Amino acid sequence: MADNPTRDTPRIAASGLTQCIAAAYRAAGIAAAEAQRAAELMAASDLSGADGHGVFRLPQYIRRIKAGGLNTAPDIRVIRGAKASALVDGDNGLGSLVVSRAVEEAIVLAREYGVGWVGVRRGNHAGAAAVYAAMPLMHDMIGLYFAVGNANHLPPWGGIDMLLSTNPIAIAVPALDEPPLILDMATTVAAYGKVKVAAQQGKAMPEGWMIDREGRPLTDPNRADDGFLLPIGGYKGAALALMFGLLAGTLNGAANGADVVDFNNDDTTPTNTGQAICVIDIEAFGEPVAFKRQVDAVIRQLHGSALLPGFDQIRLPGEDRHRRIAEREANGVPIPPALLAALDRLAAELAIPKLFG
Repeated sequence: MADNPTRDTPRIAASGLTQCIAAAYRAAGIAAAEAQRAAELMAASDLSGADGHGVFRLPQYIRRIKAGGLNTAPDIRVIRGAKASALVDGDNGLGSLVVSRAVEEAIVLAREYGVGWVGVRRGNHAGAAAVYAAMPLMHDMIGLYFAVGNANHLPPWGGIDMLLSTNPIAIAVPALDEPPLILDMATTVAAYGKVKVAAQQGKAMPEGWMIDREGRPLTDPNRADDGFLLPIGGYKGAALALMFGLLAGTLNGAANGADVVDFNNDDTTPTNTGQAICVIDIEAFGEPVAFKRQVDAVIRQLHGSALLPGFDQIRLPGEDRHRRIAEREANGVPIPPALLAALDRLAAELAIPKLFG
Protein backbone atom coordinates (compact mmCIF):
# COMPACT_ATOMS: atom_id res chain seq x y z
CA MET A 1 0.00 0.00 0.00
CA ALA A 2 2.06 2.91 -1.25
CA ASP A 3 0.71 6.06 0.32
CA ASN A 4 -1.29 8.60 -1.66
CA PRO A 5 0.38 11.80 -0.48
CA THR A 6 -1.57 15.02 -0.40
CA ARG A 7 -0.09 18.31 -1.52
CA ASP A 8 0.56 19.08 2.14
CA THR A 9 2.62 15.93 2.77
CA PRO A 10 6.24 17.01 3.21
CA ARG A 11 8.76 15.42 0.87
CA ILE A 12 12.48 14.89 1.06
CA ALA A 13 14.98 14.07 -1.65
CA ALA A 14 16.24 10.50 -1.62
CA SER A 15 19.75 11.78 -0.94
CA GLY A 16 18.54 13.65 2.13
CA LEU A 17 16.60 10.63 3.36
CA THR A 18 19.68 8.44 2.89
CA GLN A 19 21.78 10.94 4.83
CA CYS A 20 19.30 10.87 7.71
CA ILE A 21 19.17 7.08 7.84
CA ALA A 22 22.97 6.79 7.70
CA ALA A 23 23.31 9.28 10.56
CA ALA A 24 20.94 7.20 12.68
CA TYR A 25 22.85 4.02 11.96
CA ARG A 26 26.18 5.68 12.79
CA ALA A 27 24.77 7.02 16.04
CA ALA A 28 23.64 3.49 16.89
CA GLY A 29 27.18 2.18 16.49
CA ILE A 30 27.38 0.99 12.88
CA ALA A 31 30.57 1.86 10.98
CA ALA A 32 30.27 4.69 8.47
CA ALA A 33 30.67 2.66 5.26
CA GLU A 34 28.19 0.00 6.37
CA ALA A 35 25.77 2.66 7.63
CA GLN A 36 25.85 4.40 4.26
CA ARG A 37 25.26 1.17 2.34
CA ALA A 38 22.39 0.11 4.60
CA ALA A 39 20.87 3.59 4.33
CA GLU A 40 20.95 3.47 0.52
CA LEU A 41 19.19 0.10 0.54
CA MET A 42 16.53 1.28 2.99
CA ALA A 43 15.90 4.47 1.01
CA ALA A 44 15.55 2.36 -2.14
CA SER A 45 12.41 0.84 -0.61
CA ASP A 46 10.95 4.30 0.01
CA LEU A 47 11.91 5.52 -3.44
CA SER A 48 10.03 2.62 -5.03
CA GLY A 49 6.91 3.21 -2.94
CA ALA A 50 7.37 0.21 -0.62
CA ASP A 51 6.64 2.52 2.30
CA GLY A 52 6.10 -0.22 4.86
CA HIS A 53 9.67 -1.47 4.34
CA GLY A 54 11.71 1.72 4.18
CA VAL A 55 12.43 4.46 6.72
CA PHE A 56 9.18 3.50 8.43
CA ARG A 57 11.19 0.58 9.87
CA LEU A 58 14.13 2.68 11.09
CA PRO A 59 12.88 3.32 14.66
CA GLN A 60 12.23 -0.40 15.07
CA TYR A 61 15.69 -1.33 13.78
CA ILE A 62 17.37 1.20 16.08
CA ARG A 63 15.31 -0.01 19.02
CA ARG A 64 16.52 -3.56 18.37
CA ILE A 65 20.13 -2.39 18.11
CA LYS A 66 19.83 -0.53 21.44
CA ALA A 67 18.33 -3.61 23.09
CA GLY A 68 21.27 -5.72 21.95
CA GLY A 69 19.23 -7.84 19.57
CA LEU A 70 21.24 -6.93 16.45
CA ASN A 71 24.99 -7.08 15.87
CA THR A 72 26.41 -3.70 14.77
CA ALA A 73 29.77 -5.17 13.68
CA PRO A 74 28.94 -8.56 12.12
CA ASP A 75 31.34 -10.87 10.33
CA ILE A 76 29.19 -11.55 7.25
CA ARG A 77 30.79 -14.45 5.40
CA VAL A 78 30.28 -17.38 3.08
CA ILE A 79 30.54 -20.41 5.34
CA ARG A 80 29.74 -23.13 2.85
CA GLY A 81 29.90 -23.26 -0.91
CA ALA A 82 29.61 -25.67 -3.80
CA LYS A 83 29.34 -25.24 -7.54
CA ALA A 84 26.64 -22.69 -8.27
CA SER A 85 25.53 -22.45 -4.63
CA ALA A 86 26.61 -20.92 -1.35
CA LEU A 87 25.42 -20.25 2.19
CA VAL A 88 25.97 -16.86 3.82
CA ASP A 89 26.08 -16.45 7.60
CA GLY A 90 24.92 -12.97 8.54
CA ASP A 91 26.22 -13.04 12.12
CA ASN A 92 22.99 -11.31 13.20
CA GLY A 93 23.85 -8.16 11.26
CA LEU A 94 21.57 -5.68 9.53
CA GLY A 95 19.43 -7.63 7.11
CA SER A 96 20.10 -5.31 4.18
CA LEU A 97 23.85 -5.79 4.47
CA VAL A 98 23.52 -9.55 4.79
CA VAL A 99 21.16 -10.00 1.84
CA SER A 100 23.08 -7.64 -0.43
CA ARG A 101 26.21 -9.69 0.30
CA ALA A 102 24.30 -12.82 -0.70
CA VAL A 103 23.17 -11.19 -3.96
CA GLU A 104 26.75 -10.23 -4.78
CA GLU A 105 27.85 -13.82 -4.24
CA ALA A 106 24.99 -15.16 -6.38
CA ILE A 107 25.94 -12.84 -9.24
CA VAL A 108 29.52 -14.10 -9.15
CA LEU A 109 28.30 -17.71 -9.20
CA ALA A 110 25.86 -17.05 -12.03
CA ARG A 111 28.60 -15.46 -14.12
CA GLU A 112 30.68 -18.61 -13.74
CA TYR A 113 28.04 -21.34 -13.80
CA GLY A 114 25.03 -19.72 -15.48
CA VAL A 115 23.03 -19.82 -12.26
CA GLY A 116 23.81 -18.99 -8.65
CA TRP A 117 21.71 -19.88 -5.59
CA VAL A 118 22.71 -18.38 -2.25
CA GLY A 119 20.95 -18.96 1.04
CA VAL A 120 21.14 -16.78 4.15
CA ARG A 121 20.97 -17.69 7.79
CA ARG A 122 21.39 -15.58 10.93
CA GLY A 123 20.14 -12.51 9.09
CA ASN A 124 17.44 -9.97 9.91
CA HIS A 125 14.55 -8.16 8.26
CA ALA A 126 15.94 -6.65 5.04
CA GLY A 127 13.18 -4.43 3.64
CA ALA A 128 11.47 -4.66 0.26
CA ALA A 129 12.18 -7.90 -1.61
CA ALA A 130 12.25 -6.18 -5.01
CA VAL A 131 15.33 -4.17 -4.03
CA TYR A 132 17.37 -7.38 -3.97
CA ALA A 133 15.70 -9.22 -6.84
CA ALA A 134 16.42 -6.20 -9.07
CA MET A 135 20.15 -6.03 -8.32
CA PRO A 136 21.13 -8.59 -11.00
CA LEU A 137 19.31 -6.65 -13.74
CA MET A 138 22.26 -4.39 -14.43
CA HIS A 139 24.34 -7.49 -15.13
CA ASP A 140 21.88 -8.82 -17.72
CA MET A 141 20.70 -11.38 -15.19
CA ILE A 142 17.37 -12.44 -13.71
CA GLY A 143 16.85 -12.30 -9.95
CA LEU A 144 14.56 -14.41 -7.75
CA TYR A 145 14.27 -13.70 -4.04
CA PHE A 146 12.55 -15.61 -1.25
CA ALA A 147 12.35 -14.80 2.47
CA VAL A 148 10.86 -15.93 5.74
CA GLY A 149 8.84 -13.12 7.32
CA ASN A 150 9.87 -11.79 10.73
CA ALA A 151 6.63 -12.69 12.49
CA ASN A 152 4.01 -15.36 11.96
CA HIS A 153 0.68 -13.84 10.95
CA LEU A 154 -0.69 -16.74 8.92
CA PRO A 155 -1.99 -20.14 10.06
CA PRO A 156 -1.92 -23.25 7.90
CA TRP A 157 -5.04 -23.42 5.72
CA GLY A 158 -8.02 -24.24 7.93
CA GLY A 159 -6.18 -23.61 11.20
CA ILE A 160 -5.75 -20.78 13.68
CA ASP A 161 -2.23 -21.39 15.06
CA MET A 162 0.27 -18.84 13.67
CA LEU A 163 2.88 -21.12 12.12
CA LEU A 164 3.49 -19.38 8.79
CA SER A 165 4.53 -15.89 7.79
CA THR A 166 3.96 -13.58 4.84
CA ASN A 167 6.98 -15.27 3.17
CA PRO A 168 7.44 -13.15 0.03
CA ILE A 169 8.79 -13.78 -3.42
CA ALA A 170 10.26 -11.25 -5.82
CA ILE A 171 11.28 -11.87 -9.44
CA ALA A 172 13.01 -9.33 -11.68
CA VAL A 173 13.37 -9.82 -15.45
CA PRO A 174 15.11 -7.24 -17.64
CA ALA A 175 13.66 -5.74 -20.80
CA LEU A 176 15.34 -3.71 -23.52
CA ASP A 177 13.35 -0.51 -24.05
CA GLU A 178 10.46 -1.23 -21.69
CA PRO A 179 10.78 -1.04 -17.88
CA PRO A 180 11.90 -4.33 -16.34
CA LEU A 181 9.22 -6.70 -15.13
CA ILE A 182 9.48 -6.89 -11.33
CA LEU A 183 7.10 -8.95 -9.22
CA ASP A 184 7.22 -8.35 -5.47
CA MET A 185 4.48 -9.97 -3.43
CA ALA A 186 3.76 -11.51 -0.08
CA THR A 187 2.00 -14.85 0.05
CA THR A 188 -0.72 -13.05 2.03
CA VAL A 189 -3.23 -10.62 0.52
CA ALA A 190 -1.33 -7.80 2.24
CA ALA A 191 2.13 -7.69 3.77
CA TYR A 192 2.11 -7.05 7.52
CA GLY A 193 4.08 -3.87 6.94
CA LYS A 194 0.97 -2.43 5.29
CA VAL A 195 -1.00 -3.21 8.45
CA LYS A 196 1.57 -1.33 10.53
CA VAL A 197 1.51 1.65 8.17
CA ALA A 198 -2.29 1.75 8.38
CA ALA A 199 -2.09 1.69 12.18
CA GLN A 200 0.44 4.53 12.27
CA GLN A 201 -1.65 6.65 9.91
CA GLY A 202 -4.93 5.92 11.73
CA LYS A 203 -6.53 4.28 8.70
CA ALA A 204 -8.79 1.24 8.51
CA MET A 205 -7.75 -1.82 6.54
CA PRO A 206 -9.84 -2.97 3.58
CA GLU A 207 -11.94 -6.06 4.14
CA GLY A 208 -10.10 -9.08 2.85
CA TRP A 209 -6.71 -8.36 4.44
CA MET A 210 -7.39 -10.00 7.82
CA ILE A 211 -10.01 -12.00 9.69
CA ASP A 212 -10.39 -12.69 13.39
CA ARG A 213 -10.29 -16.14 14.96
CA GLU A 214 -14.01 -16.53 14.38
CA GLY A 215 -13.56 -15.94 10.65
CA ARG A 216 -15.06 -12.42 10.67
CA PRO A 217 -13.52 -9.52 8.71
CA LEU A 218 -10.99 -7.51 10.73
CA THR A 219 -10.44 -3.92 9.56
CA ASP A 220 -8.96 -2.19 12.64
CA PRO A 221 -5.15 -2.46 12.31
CA ASN A 222 -4.78 -1.85 16.05
CA ARG A 223 -6.59 -5.16 16.62
CA ALA A 224 -4.27 -7.11 14.33
CA ASP A 225 -3.24 -9.43 17.17
CA ASP A 226 -6.88 -10.56 17.42
CA GLY A 227 -6.70 -12.24 14.02
CA PHE A 228 -4.49 -13.15 11.11
CA LEU A 229 -3.69 -12.26 7.53
CA LEU A 230 -5.42 -14.07 4.70
CA PRO A 231 -3.33 -15.93 2.11
CA ILE A 232 -3.53 -15.12 -1.58
CA GLY A 233 -5.64 -17.64 -3.45
CA GLY A 234 -6.85 -19.43 -0.35
CA TYR A 235 -5.10 -22.74 0.28
CA LYS A 236 -2.71 -22.10 -2.62
CA GLY A 237 -1.24 -19.04 -0.91
CA ALA A 238 -0.81 -20.91 2.35
CA ALA A 239 1.00 -23.68 0.44
CA LEU A 240 3.30 -21.13 -1.22
CA ALA A 241 4.11 -19.60 2.19
CA LEU A 242 5.06 -23.07 3.43
CA MET A 243 7.27 -23.86 0.45
CA PHE A 244 9.02 -20.48 0.41
CA GLY A 245 9.69 -20.87 4.12
CA LEU A 246 11.37 -24.21 3.50
CA LEU A 247 13.53 -22.75 0.72
CA ALA A 248 14.53 -19.56 2.51
CA GLY A 249 14.52 -20.80 6.09
CA THR A 250 14.76 -24.53 6.77
CA LEU A 251 17.21 -25.26 3.94
CA ASN A 252 19.62 -22.65 5.32
CA GLY A 253 19.36 -23.58 8.98
CA ALA A 254 17.32 -20.41 9.56
CA ALA A 255 14.11 -19.95 11.52
CA ASN A 256 10.84 -21.24 10.09
CA GLY A 257 7.46 -22.21 11.51
CA ALA A 258 7.26 -22.09 15.30
CA ASP A 259 10.93 -20.98 15.47
CA VAL A 260 10.20 -17.59 13.90
CA VAL A 261 10.81 -14.73 16.32
CA ASP A 262 8.19 -11.95 16.28
CA PHE A 263 10.50 -8.97 15.91
CA ASN A 264 7.57 -6.61 16.45
CA ASN A 265 7.36 -7.66 20.10
CA ASP A 266 10.83 -9.03 20.86
CA ASP A 267 13.86 -6.76 20.50
CA THR A 268 16.48 -8.98 22.09
CA THR A 269 16.22 -12.51 20.69
CA PRO A 270 18.23 -13.02 17.47
CA THR A 271 15.73 -13.64 14.68
CA ASN A 272 17.93 -15.98 12.60
CA THR A 273 16.07 -14.71 9.54
CA GLY A 274 16.48 -16.73 6.36
CA GLN A 275 16.47 -15.52 2.78
CA ALA A 276 17.45 -17.03 -0.55
CA ILE A 277 18.49 -15.42 -3.81
CA CYS A 278 18.70 -17.16 -7.17
CA VAL A 279 20.43 -15.38 -10.05
CA ILE A 280 20.22 -16.58 -13.65
CA ASP A 281 22.69 -15.36 -16.25
CA ILE A 282 20.73 -14.80 -19.47
CA GLU A 283 23.86 -15.34 -21.51
CA ALA A 284 23.88 -18.99 -20.44
CA PHE A 285 20.69 -19.43 -22.49
CA GLY A 286 21.12 -17.01 -25.36
CA GLU A 287 22.12 -13.52 -26.41
CA PRO A 288 20.95 -11.04 -23.72
CA VAL A 289 19.87 -8.27 -26.11
CA ALA A 290 17.78 -10.71 -28.13
CA PHE A 291 16.14 -12.00 -24.95
CA LYS A 292 15.35 -8.50 -23.71
CA ARG A 293 13.94 -7.59 -27.10
CA GLN A 294 11.64 -10.61 -26.83
CA VAL A 295 10.56 -9.49 -23.36
CA ASP A 296 9.71 -6.11 -24.88
CA ALA A 297 7.58 -7.90 -27.48
CA VAL A 298 5.69 -9.85 -24.81
CA ILE A 299 5.07 -6.66 -22.82
CA ARG A 300 3.70 -4.89 -25.89
CA GLN A 301 1.50 -7.84 -26.77
CA LEU A 302 -0.01 -7.77 -23.30
CA HIS A 303 -0.48 -4.01 -23.35
CA GLY A 304 -2.21 -4.26 -26.70
CA SER A 305 -4.64 -6.97 -25.68
CA ALA A 306 -8.40 -6.39 -25.47
CA LEU A 307 -9.76 -5.04 -22.18
CA LEU A 308 -12.60 -6.18 -19.98
CA PRO A 309 -15.35 -3.63 -19.30
CA GLY A 310 -14.29 -1.33 -16.47
CA PHE A 311 -10.57 -1.55 -17.22
CA ASP A 312 -8.65 1.21 -18.99
CA GLN A 313 -5.25 -0.47 -19.27
CA ILE A 314 -3.26 -3.66 -18.72
CA ARG A 315 -0.98 -3.27 -15.71
CA LEU A 316 2.12 -5.45 -15.50
CA PRO A 317 4.31 -6.14 -12.46
CA GLY A 318 6.91 -3.46 -11.88
CA GLU A 319 5.29 -0.71 -13.95
CA ASP A 320 3.79 1.14 -10.99
CA ARG A 321 7.10 0.73 -9.17
CA HIS A 322 8.95 2.20 -12.16
CA ARG A 323 6.60 5.20 -12.24
CA ARG A 324 6.87 5.78 -8.51
CA ILE A 325 10.66 5.77 -8.67
CA ALA A 326 10.63 8.36 -11.45
CA GLU A 327 8.07 10.52 -9.62
CA ARG A 328 9.87 10.36 -6.29
CA GLU A 329 13.28 10.97 -7.84
CA ALA A 330 11.80 14.15 -9.30
CA ASN A 331 9.67 15.32 -6.36
CA GLY A 332 11.07 13.62 -3.28
CA VAL A 333 9.85 10.87 -0.96
CA PRO A 334 6.62 11.75 0.92
CA ILE A 335 6.87 11.58 4.70
CA PRO A 336 3.37 11.44 6.28
CA PRO A 337 2.91 13.38 9.55
CA ALA A 338 2.82 10.34 11.86
CA LEU A 339 6.03 8.97 10.34
CA LEU A 340 7.71 12.37 10.55
CA ALA A 341 6.82 12.59 14.24
CA ALA A 342 8.33 9.13 14.86
CA LEU A 343 11.51 10.08 12.99
CA ASP A 344 11.79 13.37 14.89
CA ARG A 345 11.54 11.47 18.19
CA LEU A 346 14.25 9.10 16.99
CA ALA A 347 16.50 11.99 15.99
CA ALA A 348 16.11 13.50 19.46
CA GLU A 349 16.98 10.17 21.10
CA LEU A 350 20.09 9.77 18.94
CA ALA A 351 21.11 13.45 19.09
CA ILE A 352 21.21 13.73 15.30
CA PRO A 353 19.61 16.40 13.04
CA LYS A 354 15.92 16.00 12.35
CA LEU A 355 14.83 14.89 8.90
CA PHE A 356 13.79 18.45 8.03
CA GLY A 357 16.10 20.03 10.59
